[in-house]
Amino acid sequence: MALSSVQTSPLLAQQPPAIATLPAARVVLDRYCVTCHNQNLKTGGLALDTLDVSRPSANAEAWERVIRKLRAGSMPPAGRPRPDQATYSAVASSLETEIDRAAAAYPNPGRTSTVQRLNRTEYRNAIRDLLALEIDATALLPGDDTSDTGFDNNADVLSIATSQLERYLTAARKITRLATGLPPASPVIETFDVPLFLVQDDRQSEDLPLGSRGGAAVHYYFPVDGEYLIKVRLRRTYQDYIMGMGWPHQLDIRIDGEFLKRFTVGGEAKGRPTPASFASAEIGDPEWEEYIRKADDGLEIRLPVKAGPRLVAVSFVRKTWEPEGIPQPTQRGSVLSNDEIYHGNASVGSVAIGGPYRISGPGDTPSRREIFVCQPKRRADEEACATKILAKLARRAYRRPVTPRDMQMLLGFFKTGRTTGGRFDAGIQLALERLLVDPDFLLRIHRDPVDAAPGQIYQVTDLELASRLSFFLWSSIPDEPLLDLATRGKLRDPLTVAQQVRSMLGDARATALVNNFASQWLHLRSLANVVGDPVVFPDFDDNLVEAFRRETELFIASTLDEDRSVLDLLSANYTFVNERLARHYRIPGVYGNRFRRVTLSNSHERGGLLGHGGLLALTSYPNRTSPVLRGKWLLDTILGAPPPAPPPNVPDLPERGEGGKTVSVRARLEQHRKNPVCASCHSTIDPLGFALEHFDGLGAWRTADEAGNAVDATGTMPSGAKVEGLAGLRELLLSQREQFVGTMTEKLLAYALGRGLEYYDRPTVRKIVRDSAAHEYRWSSLILGIVESPAFLMRRSREAD
Repeated sequence: MALSSVQTSPLLAQQPPAIATLPAARVVLDRYCVTCHNQNLKTGGLALDTLDVSRPSANAEAWERVIRKLRAGSMPPAGRPRPDQATYSAVASSLETEIDRAAAAYPNPGRTSTVQRLNRTEYRNAIRDLLALEIDATALLPGDDTSDTGFDNNADVLSIATSQLERYLTAARKITRLATGLPPASPVIETFDVPLFLVQDDRQSEDLPLGSRGGAAVHYYFPVDGEYLIKVRLRRTYQDYIMGMGWPHQLDIRIDGEFLKRFTVGGEAKGRPTPASFASAEIGDPEWEEYIRKADDGLEIRLPVKAGPRLVAVSFVRKTWEPEGIPQPTQRGSVLSNDEIYHGNASVGSVAIGGPYRISGPGDTPSRREIFVCQPKRRADEEACATKILAKLARRAYRRPVTPRDMQMLLGFFKTGRTTGGRFDAGIQLALERLLVDPDFLLRIHRDPVDAAPGQIYQVTDLELASRLSFFLWSSIPDEPLLDLATRGKLRDPLTVAQQVRSMLGDARATALVNNFASQWLHLRSLANVVGDPVVFPDFDDNLVEAFRRETELFIASTLDEDRSVLDLLSANYTFVNERLARHYRIPGVYGNRFRRVTLSNSHERGGLLGHGGLLALTSYPNRTSPVLRGKWLLDTILGAPPPAPPPNVPDLPERGEGGKTVSVRARLEQHRKNPVCASCHSTIDPLGFALEHFDGLGAWRTADEAGNAVDATGTMPSGAKVEGLAGLRELLLSQREQFVGTMTEKLLAYALGRGLEYYDRPTVRKIVRDSAAHEYRWSSLILGIVESPAFLMRRSREAD
């Protein structure tokens, strides 16, 4: 990190002198590769016979392609003569050594797009840290695209269009009115729906009281002190009948844990249902039918509430007698009989919060305490107080010192708001509204030095580095200590930066690395799309999907918080479960909805990410496993060697074997691989996926497959290596630990830089992996390696047009 501000040598204008030639590499390439990759055929667009292997840095882009194929063992293709593993490694290492030597002498940090909009996550976190206000950015802002890197913080997909500006203007107005305590123009009602297939037989979350069942916990920001309405609607069938009304249920409403009111609903109508089916619309007693349509009409309460963030909890009192103790079927997609409706559990369908109706004041909220650091006692003091408030917030929002021009603009809006709103607070609100639509807040603008020559390498400023650090580790704006270090020029000191990084990783905001980086790397955000076939998996419900997500988040967070080796992501002998997930995994002795850390006794069944039900479900079809999807996921996500897309017109995997017989997925894949076009890729994909065949489509352990045959979880890689079960797959991956760590480093570096990686980034990745080996590949060593790399500290100026 002790680098000069600007390097005078143009990028790649010179090459280091050639070292001794690499005759062994030339011989190997001529024997195994040039047959296809020559000037005449140019298979894959690559001709190796004309490239100078003694100076690979002169054609680094082409040689990096070769290195990736060699490291993955994917070339030569199956059926062709192949060198042994030692030869693969020796050739790749010799090429890497020479390319890395040249890159160290003449680093190429690349160039992130000049303008990079805050994505929704970053915007939400910035509002949280700037105004002490939690918002739902998903409801307020347009969605973000995901780049080829798999991350939504890539600058190339974060431009801002004119059509989006109206959403940002509306969001800024709503946010600043909430934060400053200005009431809405009229009472509003917001409805929070409970997911339809969330089973409510147990305590629903840690936010709900012990001894409760089902319900919903709503984190709601009450804008002002005033009167509000809370209304509960119960879950209904597709014919609008309330479920579970045959028995009385007690429903409690609380705010911030304080009991407000208890309702009794169900079992009170004079009539009783007949055993006829609802499908025929024969409900029986008219009074009963009327009751089970309107039993929740009176489930509402109107009360005064203090402004600020509150927890509204609605839940049933858990009974200690039958039938509540009997698990109830979810009955997804089926016609419910009267008896099923009559005897089932009542569930909350939605919670609506309306108001304010009688306003008594702005209240004392975290947001107002963060904003109003002073209160003018008279009109003459207002501009000085406004200046103090706005200068503090603008510095954080703009991520730089505030200029006189900034303050002139913001004070102009303050005066306009003060005049039209008739209050000091109204002036502050309008000025903050303007602040939140300022390009210096919404955009990260990467400016080249005015004196930089085209294509010149330069070190980013301390302020730019502060933003890079905070958006990498926190997905948010820098805090005041980090900004202060940058303003004083202290971030040029490597020891200061390392100390700051460790401090930032210990902050609660570093959970962004789990929620944003890891969730996108592992595709956890796609868990919401997981569906289990109700015939094959009758116990599937949204509770299980949520448990899947939470398990992986808590597991990754534990490795990050404890600064463990990232290899533990593959090999750890523990996980996190609640009762629902423990039952799915057949782990005894776990009760309740609270997640807890458990040690796994059967390492061949569970252990590390590869045994997580959510990841196994993501790589399956709704009704069966898919060794192909699982193998592709492993190659791409874990090994960094994604297979090519299948060629056009390749037939789908047959649903049945020869003669129309029901056969295993393995047998169908063997039939599929008879096509030589398919075999070239499937020889690498399928063995990895077969190793996970002991897990069904939802990640539960099994010993028989869909066809009823004993599970065969063995496979043979193109190299001849045997893989058997989860334990064998784990052993294979750990034997190639540098490849896994390298893949993870590539993903983490792309996330940190906000751009896709190029061939000139590979030396940086390899250096980080080599250096972190001395620290057991701990999280901190990878993160510090990224922060200390030229790609993070430097930037290339724009090339001449």
